[in-house]
Amino acid sequence: MKFDVLTLFPEMFQSLNESIIGRAKEKELIEINLINIRDFSKDKHKKVDDTPYGGGAGMVLMPDVVYDAYSSVKDENAKVIYLSPQGKVLNQAKVKELSKENHLILLCGHYEGIDQRVLDEIVDEEISIGDYVLTGGELPSMVLIDSVSRYVGGVLNEDSIKEESFSNNLLEYPQYTRPEEFRGKKVPEVLISGHHENIKKWREKKSLEVTKLKRPDLLEK
Repeated sequence: MKFDVLTLFPEMFQSLNESIIGRAKEKELIEINLINIRDFSKDKHKKVDDTPYGGGAGMVLMPDVVYDAYSSVKDENAKVIYLSPQGKVLNQAKVKELSKENHLILLCGHYEGIDQRVLDEIVDEEISIGDYVLTGGELPSMVLIDSVSRYVGGVLNEDSIKEESFSNNLLEYPQYTRPEEFRGKKVPEVLISGHHENIKKWREKKSLEVTKLKRPDLLEK
């Protein structure tokens, strides 16, 4: 799967070279290309923004610069996503949907935003990672890349994503490992019984209990 990220701060994406995502890149299961919007500035000082028409605080990214950055990776089969607090909130269903795409172009806003004309021209969908405002779209882009990449074939063992939180609108059951006893608390006996059917039932029961306690809204779905 290919991700093209249009950003003013490509150096922020270094963390994607680590852990599972880093290994997926090394195996060429995913491709992450960082396109610096500033490289497409027509100004000798690499200026990419200007004051908003109508007045107001902050600066707005200019449409021609953003469009030229987009044109450098333009692909009729790609889905263009603008990371924005005004977008639909990212959830597991959307993550799975996006993982079926072959090419995503992610546009990271910054400052006061991006000229609406270029958004209308190139963006297919706006996505938010929550009802709060960040300084830019870089962190949301990384969240989207990480969450979507987990569903790309070969990145994770298939069993790892089969029973995790939000599968079937339930949160994941509690997990335990060695030592068998920690500060007087023992691992539930059923998990060391070797009885797979009983373990399955226990996990289903615990998933329901955890969901009722932490996210009862999910059960309404």
